[in-house]
Amino acid sequence: MTDFITVADVDALLGSGWAGAGDPALSVMQANAWLTSKIKRPVPDPVPAEIKQAGAQVAKVASTGALYKATERETVSETVSATSGTSVSETYVQGSVALSAGENFALALLYPWMTGNNAIPMVRG
Repeated sequence: MTDFITVADVDALLGSGWAGAGDPALSVMQANAWLTSKIKRPVPDPVPAEIKQAGAQVAKVASTGALYKATERETVSETVSATSGTSVSETYVQGSVALSAGENFALALLYPWMTGNNAIPMVRG
């Protein structure tokens, strides 16, 4: 796991009370694990501000216990009809989970590092 952010980084970006009742160190560790799983390209040193901001947002979500949550949205298809002519239908991919606003914002910030560079490495020898 790569350490993209620290508790001090998150404190500087979100203020010292960002974790609420949560554990700041655990939240930052979970955020770093989440970032490591999402970022597929090399990250320059020092870590870009966008990645630190994304990490701070994810750490805030982690502090509420909502980052690594149980998978609940396993409905494949469900249709409920209350009266004739009206119905509500849900279809989810098995194992899908709803993303929080913080996770979605972090994904948007990380997009340049999540996509491939569409290049094939050449080895000459």
